[in-house]
Amino acid sequence: GTVIAEILAEGEASELAAGGKTKTAAKSPKTGKAETASKASEASAKTAGEADGATAKTPPVKSPIAGDAQRIFISPLAKRLAGQHGIDIAAVQGTGPHGRIVKADIDKAMATGGATGGATVHQISPAKTLPPSRIPITPMRKTIAQRLQQSMRDAPHYYVAMDIGMDALIEARKAINHQLASTEAAVKVSINDMLIKCAAACLMRVPAVNTSWDGDHIIQHQQADIAVAVAIDGGLITPIVRAADRKPLTAVAREAADLIQKARSGRLQANEFTGGSFTISNLGMYGVKSFTAVINPPHAAILAVAAAQATPVVKDGQVGVASIMTATLSCDHRLVDGAVGAEWMAAFKNIVENPVLALAEL
Repeated sequence: GTVIAEILAEGEASELAAGGKTKTAAKSPKTGKAETASKASEASAKTAGEADGATAKTPPVKSPIAGDAQRIFISPLAKRLAGQHGIDIAAVQGTGPHGRIVKADIDKAMATGGATGGATVHQISPAKTLPPSRIPITPMRKTIAQRLQQSMRDAPHYYVAMDIGMDALIEARKAINHQLASTEAAVKVSINDMLIKCAAACLMRVPAVNTSWDGDHIIQHQQADIAVAVAIDGGLITPIVRAADRKPLTAVAREAADLIQKARSGRLQANEFTGGSFTISNLGMYGVKSFTAVINPPHAAILAVAAAQATPVVKDGQVGVASIMTATLSCDHRLVDGAVGAEWMAAFKNIVENPVLALAEL
């Protein structure tokens, strides 16, 4: 029966805030009903008196929160509509309870575009619209668009992805470059060079992926001619490391570096970027976790290589940390069945995680 809160009319003083004693409800049912009826009668009379003395205009909104005199009371729907139509709500006179701005007030403001309850509605000017620019399509971009559109239209793509441990390959690269540094060989092997060599070995193990579509025939390539996607100004180009399966790693590294330099300086010859049997697209240097690539026609597949990232792994029942790379093989189903694509990826994973299988000769 203890009073725990008060509901006060505007301007009414609080007994509790003034230090007055709390009142307890009367225990007698009759007394309680009489007291409630009396208070209801007083409230009704007060409301009637206020209605008789009300003016034509709704009084300004007084915030019930101390120090919040600038607050504008508006319904959520009205606020959203005002924002959508650029209506300045500070200039709208609300007609809702206690001057609250309601949907009807915003509708009226939009309809009249002028006075609302004696106030002028200000339309908020939208941000200046900047026209888009038109960029001419270069011959290179047009060729890229045509070839990749042809690929997506004609080649039924499917994708096989695997997480591959990179620690062994990374350590092997360090050891190889350390050995090369002690000689006069002017070459430094990159992770991409090693992946080219690993992919070439896989193409020899699973030759069904080392093919091309030629209308009524399937072309079976006898060597791994691996195209490497290189980003250049205005597009990309795919110079080809020929016979990567038969070349030592250092030769692959030198040739790849030379081709990439030529591609970026615009000095590639046509025979250096046409043909090939397989493509590698590497976005690992951008920190990409995984992606899928569009097949470079008429190749049967393209390998999308992402970044190697430190990842928790379970080995022999223990949790550890390893460098894991997600590689995704895009296959043309006309040439490479799902089981064959999976076989190639399994072989690639095995070679990358055991690089001595592909990198015995430097």
